[in-house]
Amino acid sequence: MSFFATTFTAVAMLLFIGILGYWMLSRKVIAGAVLGPLSVLAIDIALPCLTFVGILTNFHPEKDPSWWTLPFWWIGTTVFFLMLTFVCSTVARGAYRREFKVSLLFQNGIFFPLAIIAEMYGANSPLLVDLFLFTLLYPAFFFNVSPLFFNKGLKVDPAKVFNPVLIATVLAMLIRLLNLNVYIPGFLIDGLRLVGAMAVPLLMLVLGGNVYLDMKGNERPAYWEIVKFVLMKNLIFPLVTLAMLAILKPGYALAFIIMMQASVPPVTAIPIITEREGGNRNIVNQFMVASFLFALVSMPFMLMLFSWLFKP
Repeated sequence: MSFFATTFTAVAMLLFIGILGYWMLSRKVIAGAVLGPLSVLAIDIALPCLTFVGILTNFHPEKDPSWWTLPFWWIGTTVFFLMLTFVCSTVARGAYRREFKVSLLFQNGIFFPLAIIAEMYGANSPLLVDLFLFTLLYPAFFFNVSPLFFNKGLKVDPAKVFNPVLIATVLAMLIRLLNLNVYIPGFLIDGLRLVGAMAVPLLMLVLGGNVYLDMKGNERPAYWEIVKFVLMKNLIFPLVTLAMLAILKPGYALAFIIMMQASVPPVTAIPIITEREGGNRNIVNQFMVASFLFALVSMPFMLMLFSWLFKP
């Protein structure tokens, strides 16, 4: 299967699960009140299990002594994305600019890449470990820095800094570095793996359900702002990033992860954070849905361009 087709399949699969979540809410198969507990189950339980098992079974520090540099590459990439965000957000209408910025900067940096890597390279690919290490600091950054875009100041919440995903990542790394993994029974690993497999489907179901709830409002879509956002997020971001990668020429695995970070839609928690901080959840939801739908074409195209410049 070609690079384009494989990526298209992975993105289409995610969107299909999101549409299923939308349908379940619209047909009252589940109630809207269920989405909150499902989100907690996905983020605080399933995702840490997925991260823990992925690192425990695929992390081999003796084969890749430069693994510790990945979080630093994330810091550099985030600074680069931050500069792009402020440049690209100048096209947004003033009333929507803070929502435009926050949706540009905070990408769906874990779940989309998870599905794409699993589809292209298998569920046990070492690329998954690289992804977990690269995004080690991302959840803490997102939850503590995003309020700055709504003039609420920096909120350092220890529960968000030492989140379950970070704890699971560090714990699994220590176990591997100390060679203690041989003492963990196989049934425990298999059980955690099954729980972790729920993470991405659950989050996409929650996303589809939230879209349904948000669309019940009467606010008219801001079509021109949506077009500008999709152009910036789905086209300009990945194209500029690809040009930068062509100049820096990092290794294939790192370049592939950074390219995915630049190409994915906004993170699914953006509407929740926006509402909590007093922003316009409706316009953020419009940005996110449009970016998700356009990603069905833009992500395969961008990653195909990437494959012409970088080879495994």
